[in-house]
Amino acid sequence: MRRFDWTDMNEAARDAALARPVEIADAALIARVRDILSDVKARGDAALAEYTQRFDTDRKVVLRVPETDMQAAWEALSAADQAVIERARRNVKRFHAAQMPADIEVETEPGVVCRREVRAIEFAGLYVPGGTAPLVSTLIMLATPAKVAGVRRRVVVTPPGSDGRIDPIILACAWRCKVTDLFAVGGAQAIAALAYGTQTIPRCDKIFGPGNAYVAAAKSLVAQEPGGPAIDMPAGPSEAMVICDETADASFVASDLLSQAEHDTVAQVLCVSCCPSITQAVLEELDRQVATLGRREIAEKALSHARMIVTDERIEIVDIVNRYAPEHLIVQMDRPDLLVPAIRHAGSIFLGPWTPESVGDYASGTNHTLPTNGAARAYSGITIESFLKFISVQQLTKAGLRSLGPTVERLADMEGLDAHRRAVTLRLEAMQ
Repeated sequence: MRRFDWTDMNEAARDAALARPVEIADAALIARVRDILSDVKARGDAALAEYTQRFDTDRKVVLRVPETDMQAAWEALSAADQAVIERARRNVKRFHAAQMPADIEVETEPGVVCRREVRAIEFAGLYVPGGTAPLVSTLIMLATPAKVAGVRRRVVVTPPGSDGRIDPIILACAWRCKVTDLFAVGGAQAIAALAYGTQTIPRCDKIFGPGNAYVAAAKSLVAQEPGGPAIDMPAGPSEAMVICDETADASFVASDLLSQAEHDTVAQVLCVSCCPSITQAVLEELDRQVATLGRREIAEKALSHARMIVTDERIEIVDIVNRYAPEHLIVQMDRPDLLVPAIRHAGSIFLGPWTPESVGDYASGTNHTLPTNGAARAYSGITIESFLKFISVQQLTKAGLRSLGPTVERLADMEGLDAHRRAVTLRLEAMQ
């Protein structure tokens, strides 16, 4: 990790210390993604099969996974593994069910009643990465709140392995999470299928889930098209910031940093501390722990662009957090709960020594699909509302329109919109 002394840096140097790595979705990548999107839009399943054989497997491509395969995978799991999945799913369900909003009705003035009614998205496309690891946790985080929200079609796409099959743990989890459709396809081509629909895969109203640079670029591009699907949030490399003081356990801090670093070579890892001695201990722990990881090479590449920031003032740590707006914020400081009100920008916060990032990634109940690349300044992570939309309804009585009508007429006159005024005037005249 590169070390930076915050107190000695000017504003430009501070910006550089907190800058995200150069965006990997460069012009050439965007051009390739555009070609894939256009091809899938034009040729549908045939294009999906070709891309899957090019990028994932040389086996015969079968897009739709039968429900019987999902059920068989679940039944083949040990009772212990079933219990693990069920516990994580139950906690995620509990937390998200508590978020379900109610319809509201307000009489804004006599005879004028306004309502807001909740509706679930009808078709949700859920992208679950495969690649270097079968992210069963992402499936739980997406499919569970979608089901709680009442989404009718919960369409999951995930890349097959080199043998042409989806990992059995993904199949099993899809069965337990009551996925309605599961397809063996990944990458930008899968996003294209969800956005446009093919002969086999239904067009979806909104697309959710993390992915690599191709997936992120594809989501962004299809969302910009007229009539294109909505997406959950802007995506970028996953990231974690740990803030710590002299009370922190260096081994805990290092383990949280490595939990993020092992995700991807472009994962972003930062540690901010007001205690120089703890920073040295953390660096030593990183060297010791990374050597034991099964994904050591990935973690070491991520650490090569990681940052260690040291400041003299505890209060400056919060300023650094808000300036960076991390996806994951792990607080290893004395009385961490006292810092929370001052933290304005973060995707998810983990407080105290007994709250590793891993619990939020898997099973505490919060959602691990979170805003990255500074998007936490304006976006939330996945919530139950992510799968909902709201319809406003209003109804006026005669007395209500008689009272409110002249105000509307005058506002329409101010804007020079004659038809708007007439729609009210005709009704008022009809009451005479």
